[in-house]
Amino acid sequence: MCDDRSAHPARDGNNISIFVSKLTPGGDFGVGFTILTVVLLSLLGNGLVLAVSYRRRRKMTGSELLCVNLAVVDFLSCVLFYPLSILSSFSHTWRGCQLTCTYYGLGCFTFGLCGMFTIAAISVTRYLKTCYHLAHVSLEGSSVRLVCGGSWLVAASWSCFPLLGWGEYVPEPYGLSCTVAWERYHVSAKDAAYVLCSFVCFTFLPVLLIVVSQCRILLKIYRFSSALSARGVRTTLRRTERRLSLMFFCISLGFIVAWAPYTVVSLLSIFGGESGRMAPVGFVFPALFAKSSHVYNPFIYFYFNKVFWQELRALLASLCPMRKRSRRVEGAPAPGPLAPHPIQIQLQEPGRPQGPPRTSSLGGGSRPPGLAVYSCWASRMEPLPPREFVPVSA
Repeated sequence: MCDDRSAHPARDGNNISIFVSKLTPGGDFGVGFTILTVVLLSLLGNGLVLAVSYRRRRKMTGSELLCVNLAVVDFLSCVLFYPLSILSSFSHTWRGCQLTCTYYGLGCFTFGLCGMFTIAAISVTRYLKTCYHLAHVSLEGSSVRLVCGGSWLVAASWSCFPLLGWGEYVPEPYGLSCTVAWERYHVSAKDAAYVLCSFVCFTFLPVLLIVVSQCRILLKIYRFSSALSARGVRTTLRRTERRLSLMFFCISLGFIVAWAPYTVVSLLSIFGGESGRMAPVGFVFPALFAKSSHVYNPFIYFYFNKVFWQELRALLASLCPMRKRSRRVEGAPAPGPLAPHPIQIQLQEPGRPQGPPRTSSLGGGSRPPGLAVYSCWASRMEPLPPREFVPVSA
């Protein structure tokens, strides 16, 4: 059990430890099973994305590399943090008390901010290149490493301030997860400043950049496609660009939609007062729905990116050598009675005298000198059926 002296505060208004689940045992089991399903699906999907990306690591563009960074965020979140929440759900209490609560809250907040910064970087860069044709704006090589490194650095730095006394990580109201202490907005001006900066600078501003950029990109692509269609121009480049834009739009929209309920509930807990306070059960669905953002990104990649899908099929074929061998045997032609031989076709130009016959390469025919012989390969030579000769009367 947790030592209440290590937690601050140790108990809620009903004199119940904040590390004890406020749900029924059936509710705890449902939460644990839901998070376990999210973890398994995320590990499968994002693991395949990382494996495919490694196979084609020398051919990937900058935007695809940033998508790999998103896959790393989702994969590591399910490996490093969510198992602790699953174990706590099945135990009806948070395991490890304040130490593990701080670890969980710090990690999830860092990885969440990093994912949001990465999507914002993709959106803004594609907006500048698509709408303003800025050729010098690119995400290649060192630029990708700079954007990824900057996203991780800023996210980790801001998430570490509660460790220095500016803010705090506490359990969620239902007791099976940990996050920033949003309700400390009313405790002190210092905590209020951290909560406001977290929402304004690290939530609303990136979301605003994502929404505006993606909407302007889609509007530009629509107008460009309409202009080409009016002129009767059809090109595969237009279709590829449209699919790529839709892919990034779905990624951005999915992230925002997944985290919107949790953001609204957190704002209500801050500014709603006593009338806006929700029961602990009311925080469960927004928290679980936010975790679903780790699942559907791989499906978006493989649906819109045909190259990823082809690489995935090649990867699965390489992992199943027996299946590959059986397909090869099934697709092989049946052995014929004769081995394949080249069939030579002789073309004779009209009006050209024939010379003395020369033996062909088959050893059974002859051709005039100087005439070209064209060889084509047949799979096999079938013996002709016997023919009956009927005498024809004169």
